[in-house]
Amino acid sequence: MSVTDWIVLAVTLLGIVLYGVWKSGTNKNIDQYLMGNRSLPWYHVGLSVMATQASAITFLSAPGQAYSDGMRFVQFYFGLPLAMIVLCITFVPIFHRLKVYTAYEFLEQRFDLKTRAFTSFLFLVQRGLSTGITIYAPAIILSTILEINTVYTTLFIGLLVIFYTVYGGTKAVSYTQLLQMSIIFLGMFMAGIVVVMLLPGGVGFTQAIKIAGKMGKMNVIDWKFDPNNRYNIWSGVIGGFFLQLSYFGTDQSQVGRYLTGSSVGQSRLGLIMNGLIKIPMQFCILLIGILVFAFYQFNRPPMFFNQYEVKQIKNSGYSADYNKLETEYTEAFNNRKQKTELLVQALDSKNDGHITLAKDELKIANDQANNIRKEGIALMKKNSALADTDDTNYVFLTFVTHYLPRGLIGLLIAIVFLASMGSTASALNSLASTTVVDIYKRTINPHATPTNYLNASRLATVFWGVVCIGMALYASHLGNLLEAVNKLGSFIYGTILGVFVTAFYFKKVNGTAVFIAAVFTEIVICICGYYEVVAYLWLNAIGCILLIVIALAINPFIKETPRLLADAGDVN
Repeated sequence: MSVTDWIVLAVTLLGIVLYGVWKSGTNKNIDQYLMGNRSLPWYHVGLSVMATQASAITFLSAPGQAYSDGMRFVQFYFGLPLAMIVLCITFVPIFHRLKVYTAYEFLEQRFDLKTRAFTSFLFLVQRGLSTGITIYAPAIILSTILEINTVYTTLFIGLLVIFYTVYGGTKAVSYTQLLQMSIIFLGMFMAGIVVVMLLPGGVGFTQAIKIAGKMGKMNVIDWKFDPNNRYNIWSGVIGGFFLQLSYFGTDQSQVGRYLTGSSVGQSRLGLIMNGLIKIPMQFCILLIGILVFAFYQFNRPPMFFNQYEVKQIKNSGYSADYNKLETEYTEAFNNRKQKTELLVQALDSKNDGHITLAKDELKIANDQANNIRKEGIALMKKNSALADTDDTNYVFLTFVTHYLPRGLIGLLIAIVFLASMGSTASALNSLASTTVVDIYKRTINPHATPTNYLNASRLATVFWGVVCIGMALYASHLGNLLEAVNKLGSFIYGTILGVFVTAFYFKKVNGTAVFIAAVFTEIVICICGYYEVVAYLWLNAIGCILLIVIALAINPFIKETPRLLADAGDVN
């Protein structure tokens, strides 16, 4: 990067951190630290919710996902608007009425302590692992730019986030996220414009989309029902609905964001805002990946985008073989470029016969280039069994650092850092609140002073920050980080959602029945996920439904009086 880019990057990051700490003021008790005094307006809530979900993984991996697999990932979010409606009707009013710090407090009032503790434990495991992956994403960027080990960049990112989360609490997180999302929207919009401007003469936005479409990348909606297909309209609407409902309704990293709203109405408006904006936002981010794909039809891409792995193979005994493959790849690219130009001419002619012929020839040329790339990846595996052979996380980063103008490179890299800091800070805040409220305050020290709980929250933030940094160091072999996070969540979210749905809608089910059902369901889901019995999105629906069915089946055989939902505030 140039000096200008480094200045833009440093000023943006430091400005955001200092702004958040300044705006947050002084936290005097646990309510201010964890809940921001429940005083934030709806637009703060909405942007904070979006920023928590839109981590660095979104902006680093989503364009690469579209580059390699097309637009079909957008179907993952199709269940989100419906989930937001259910949340606004059911979850939000109950949580606000009870003045809870965490979603899991409610479970003890409805069921018992063991159900609350087990659900909290599942959340801590899932969110701790996911946050480690989130920290690793920007570490990739720094290590690529500086050509240093990701251990050092991971430590830097993690410690920076720990600082302002510990110092400012949830208000610092929310205020920084408000500014972060504004910069993110601006930066990604500018990136999209620049990609189009870099396309060769005679190829504009429409032509780029048509080229990508002819190569099978504009696969936005797939109507075919296939339980083994990760992304289609059915897995998105049904499986995605259960995943989003569990994530936003039971994951403390999100519950903690909308509980900072000054009223039920403000929290609801924030969630509705998220439901309306999230799909178009994700569509546009994926579309940038499609434009980058079109750009690389006219400009030679690296045979493999992760230059660290390329350097490893070039310093090995397979160097000559790899260099030969790169020469062949250059020839294959030149052939593909010619076929792409012929397709552009055919599209301009609007002759269906010419378009079909050009498309078929381009497909053959593209397959030839991809086969050479696969040979290169096979060499990497042969050289080292530990080689990271999924380079989708490096596609957009490579484009940004090689082709964007000075200043904008620094801004876009700052965006990825900001997204990581926002989502990581929210996660640390939620991990701290769950640890202190559901474990420390409830079972270890129930009669401590407000100052004691505040200090415990800060210590818990530091502890989980260190744990997540440790987990980040093991995230390098998980493939596409965006998919990895969602797969991990799908192993647990269905079970947690089933517990809450039972609590809300099945008043006669007691705590012991739900606890047994939750333990059994989690075991079944982990087995199904490990052996890939179905596509991972379906695990959320299966987990939720299975838990409810088991709880209802065994409830009559357990002699225990259920605590009525009305005791904690009925669902209207």
